[in-house]
Amino acid sequence: MSVPASFLPFARPDIGEAEIDAVARALRSGWVTTGPETRAFEQEFAAFLGGGVQAIAVNSATAGLHLALEAIGIGPGDEVIAPTLTFTATVEVARYLGADAVLVDVDPVTLNIDPAAIEAAITPRTRAILPVHYGGLACDMAAIHAIARRYGLQVVEDAAHALPASCGGTPVGQLPSAATVFSFYANKTMTTGEGGMVVTRDEALAARMRVMRLHGISRDAFDRFTSRTPAWYYEVVAPGFKYNLTDLAAALGRVQLARLPAFVQRRQQLAARYLRELAGLPLVLPPQAPAGDTHAWHLFVLRLADTARVTRDEVVQALADAGIGTSVHFVPLHRQPYWRDRYALRPQDFPVAEAAYQRMLSVPLFTAMSDAEQGRVIAALRACLQ
Repeated sequence: MSVPASFLPFARPDIGEAEIDAVARALRSGWVTTGPETRAFEQEFAAFLGGGVQAIAVNSATAGLHLALEAIGIGPGDEVIAPTLTFTATVEVARYLGADAVLVDVDPVTLNIDPAAIEAAITPRTRAILPVHYGGLACDMAAIHAIARRYGLQVVEDAAHALPASCGGTPVGQLPSAATVFSFYANKTMTTGEGGMVVTRDEALAARMRVMRLHGISRDAFDRFTSRTPAWYYEVVAPGFKYNLTDLAAALGRVQLARLPAFVQRRQQLAARYLRELAGLPLVLPPQAPAGDTHAWHLFVLRLADTARVTRDEVVQALADAGIGTSVHFVPLHRQPYWRDRYALRPQDFPVAEAAYQRMLSVPLFTAMSDAEQGRVIAALRACLQ
């Protein structure tokens, strides 16, 4: 079968002239690293979430997770619990700090971390829980926070998929976790190219993360370099990191943040059409958010039903032949050589994630996607599965 001239990628950022103009203004300002755009972006992001949170801009969500775990005191010998069905960034940051990752299975409906599996995995070394809001659907945070309170654990949310999502009527980012980390990678619900944001209500955690974000320097670098009086002196108070966001990225992010309500509305429209027009095919469709809550719809993950007469890889190939890109979220961590070998993990220890992995694929869902492009995906799936 010949590939159509126009290939539909799995994801494509929605960048317009307003974003281009904002980055150009930042370039012309003469200040391109962390400065006024970054500060404004942090303030606007905190205001968008509400609830009195503080926002710390970083150059990736991975950096944000590392800062958050360091700030809550995770160190050698500690354990953090996370789902196996996630990207390695969720737990590699624990290893940066000398801690161990304890991987657990997921819920068969939502594919979010299973609260019962969390509780079963707790040991005297457990210090934190890292829930991942898979695909943009919030985890059962009421159950997770109840477990954390019962055992005296901290919660750091990996919300890379979850802007803007809500749980029990409360926006993700406002929940009673130690910190929540968002991603602005190129395929996320909004983008800065590379980048992320950590939010917290804890003043001490926010202060620690700001210091550690830029080399452990006790003063804000922007203040030092823009001061009208001599302000060359600074102190290094900790062996920090180089995790600051540039003003170029922040300028892009400010425009994207203003467009975020329209972005999520478009994602909801696309998801609703998929749910409507793929019904009746031998597929397990992703669940919607509970009534009153918001699903960010970062991903649209399909699973082949038991009645399907084709394999996942055959569906992926059929869509590729039709000029449509797909992905798989994720190859579970228990299958990745580093995690598998370090912790002697076996597929049978994660039956839900393992079964889902064998049958799952993610199809294109992005705000710049046209109705006609989505129609191509639906037609290709019908041709393959009917």
